[in-house]
Amino acid sequence: MSMTKLIRTSAALMVMVGCSPGTETASDTPSQPASTASAGQEVLETFQVVREHPHDASAFTQGLTFHNGFLYEGTGRRGQSSVRRVDIESGRVEQRSDLSPVLFGEGIALHDGRVYQLTWTSGLGFIYDLESFEVVEQFRQFTQGWGLTSDGESLIQSDGTANLYFIDPATMQPSRTVQVHDANGIIDQVNELEYIDGDIYANVWHSWEILRISPRDGRVIGRVDMSGIFDTNSLPDPESVLNGIAYDPDTGRIWITGKLWPKLFEVRFVRE
Repeated sequence: MSMTKLIRTSAALMVMVGCSPGTETASDTPSQPASTASAGQEVLETFQVVREHPHDASAFTQGLTFHNGFLYEGTGRRGQSSVRRVDIESGRVEQRSDLSPVLFGEGIALHDGRVYQLTWTSGLGFIYDLESFEVVEQFRQFTQGWGLTSDGESLIQSDGTANLYFIDPATMQPSRTVQVHDANGIIDQVNELEYIDGDIYANVWHSWEILRISPRDGRVIGRVDMSGIFDTNSLPDPESVLNGIAYDPDTGRIWITGKLWPKLFEVRFVRE
């Protein structure tokens, strides 16, 4: 879900197209998030690609997260929506559960040993057993479903506005809300989310920037310019946008992909 491209350009970065899966393009040192910005100051970063892996080019990626050596991915579009367990190295889908064709899948998160999945406008959400992928519970969403992540205590949800909702998993209702903003005002169209080292990282629909957001008040404390990571002009669908951030807290590794992208990128964020 879309927004005017955020104002920044970066030095031209090589477009990682045509390399074989697993090609090493930078050092193997794990990515480490930058330190928290001081009040009023944004940390500006670009990226280095560490490795490339194949990714299902039919997957309309809506949510991405990491657990126990695998990526978990939620995909969207009616008739194509699913939740998946994916082998990182090969891109192979190891396990999959499909949604009803009338539902449009959105963000996913792992919390307390279960997989949570949102849908876009139907008002329905699903909770899956982590191992079997069987639906163990359904819940009613209080707003549109876009992105979802977990800070270990609350689920954190976006709905295409500037709002981020901190949700009590026991009731699936928000306990508090913050608005994503910078010095110029609020920023809407906030989409896929990932909780990394105490901050919320967020894709913004149709933007090449990843926002780093303070969970305390919604202030943007950093931006990562991802332009140049992949040439989306090579794909026929205009909605093949950057969307998908996953993080391994044990190693600091970060993975990035997009809707209908044939590649998954392990990256390191680099402070400018």
